Amino acid sequence: MERILVSACLMGRRVRYDGGAKTSSDAWLTGWREEGRLVSFCPEVEGGLPIPRPAAEIEGGAGGAAVLSGAARVLATDGSDVTAEFLAGAQSALAAARSHGIRLAVLKEGSPSCGALSIYDGTFRGHRTPGQGVTTALLESNGIRVFTEEHVDEAAEYLWTLES
Repeated sequence: MERILVSACLMGRRVRYDGGAKTSSDAWLTGWREEGRLVSFCPEVEGGLPIPRPAAEIEGGAGGAAVLSGAARVLATDGSDVTAEFLAGAQSALAAARSHGIRLAVLKEGSPSCGALSIYDGTFRGHRTPGQGVTTALLESNGIRVFTEEHVDEAAEYLWTLES
């Protein structure tokens, strides 16, 4: 059975920067949870960041690949550099995915770790820009397909191709 890496906040865990969750009621995720397919993970917490914590964004909206290459940093609203924690969390997510043979992930859109299509632009003004978070960029560069919570139907189609 294919396992699926999923953002812990989507599963109701209160791990977000503000101490909240973004619980998804998606039928596919509910079914996959019941089947035991899901591996719930929060890269920011696994990377060593506390709950709650200051919000963080990738400077200049540069994207996760730029952070992975050392060309950009992840900064918190208090000015602290949390790049090391984001990199550690991404590496932990990849290790978890590899240990479970995971080839598919459903992660929280907009997050500086998990965003797959867009991230916040680094100005802390609520503006998004196209791009990926640090964990998504690392997973995708290692052959793991990442979908957002808004594209779970597409993830289900991909899962079907993996199991066919």
